[in-house]
Amino acid sequence: MPNMRPVDPAFPMERQLAIEAGPVVLVNTFTMDKADEGIFLDAWRNDAELMKRQPGCISIQLHRAIGESPTYLNYAVWESTADFRAAFTHPDFRAKLSAYPSSAVASPHLFQKVTIPGICVA
Repeated sequence: MPNMRPVDPAFPMERQLAIEAGPVVLVNTFTMDKADEGIFLDAWRNDAELMKRQPGCISIQLHRAIGESPTYLNYAVWESTADFRAAFTHPDFRAKLSAYPSSAVASPHLFQKVTIPGICVA
């Protein structure tokens, strides 16, 4: 199971899951030992396949840091926190976490779009 390190320790995932909002974007960074990248990719693929089948999952994308950094960013769009909460707490998903390498550290956080006039829309 990856070690969980909140992006904002004052507002960890458990608190975020209690807020009803939508749509939401999960941004999750992963770091690990370089030797564990293959194990990580297999584990991530398996849990992403499960998540894609869950109600409310709009899209999932994995990015790798450039260069030699064994750092990854997962960007997933969900219709609501309720949908993400159901998927994140699903027993099949929780069971898959044990396949991640012990060196993996995950830092997940939920976000919503922001409107900045003339720049971006929510």
